[in-house]
Amino acid sequence: MTMKTKTDAATGRAEGTVVSADGTTIAYERSGAGPLVVLVAQALSDRSDNRRLAAFLAASFTVVNYDRRGRGASTDAGDWAIAREVEDIEALIDAHGGTAALFGASSGAVLALDAAAALPSKISRVVAYEAPVIVDDRRPPVPRDLADRLSRLVGEGRDAQAVAEFNTAAIGVSRSMVAAMRLMVPIWRSMVAMAPTTVYDVRLCAGLQDGTPLTTSRWAALDVPALVLVGGRGEPFMQSGGAALAAHVGAEHQVVPGAHHATPMMKPAMLVPVLSRFLAGHA
Repeated sequence: MTMKTKTDAATGRAEGTVVSADGTTIAYERSGAGPLVVLVAQALSDRSDNRRLAAFLAASFTVVNYDRRGRGASTDAGDWAIAREVEDIEALIDAHGGTAALFGASSGAVLALDAAAALPSKISRVVAYEAPVIVDDRRPPVPRDLADRLSRLVGEGRDAQAVAEFNTAAIGVSRSMVAAMRLMVPIWRSMVAMAPTTVYDVRLCAGLQDGTPLTTSRWAALDVPALVLVGGRGEPFMQSGGAALAAHVGAEHQVVPGAHHATPMMKPAMLVPVLSRFLAGHA
């Protein structure tokens, strides 16, 4: 693992990179001072989407906000597995003191739980915000062949279609809303640039979105304090899925009044009180 860093005095953020176990370069921003917290981004997002949350948390913590592999300024070795993304998180933690708490949103919440289970000596606490777990009939399950379909589209160079398919089939966005998203050109281009990572996120959540009770043993080794959060304005399936996930992993469960799935990006201040309370135990 190697590390490069440069500091921007105007923003108070230090930008840097680490090299993960398989040679992938992971770009990050570090801000604040105090116990280390690593932010794990949701699907079709990079560190820019969590920058406002990082700024709030930096008042009390050292915050590392990074681009997951294949996004933003991070590279992609092309041989994806959950273990590779866990190694990326481990490289970031090792470069910043060796112990951290994790905050993950949506698919990033699933990855944060995976990392906490795999790295018990390096991760002290984990927060999972609105993990996209589907345990009942409150929304249709994600098609089991979706990752293969997306991989085929990306392989054929049809990245925009892959992003559209991911939004409709995995996230549940209507086709009319996707059409509207295409008109937001900078945002749409950013998502299309990350199209290959839609395959990763669908595979990351495989077995958790079938509309059936959770039976997975993937977090059996989880042995750190965990907090599962859902927004009070979140979709009904998120409410039942969050409660089921918390019970399944033995985590604290809390509903944040007024919050919804995009709150970490759009109104992160709403999350700061509950995050600060829980992460204070990490300190």
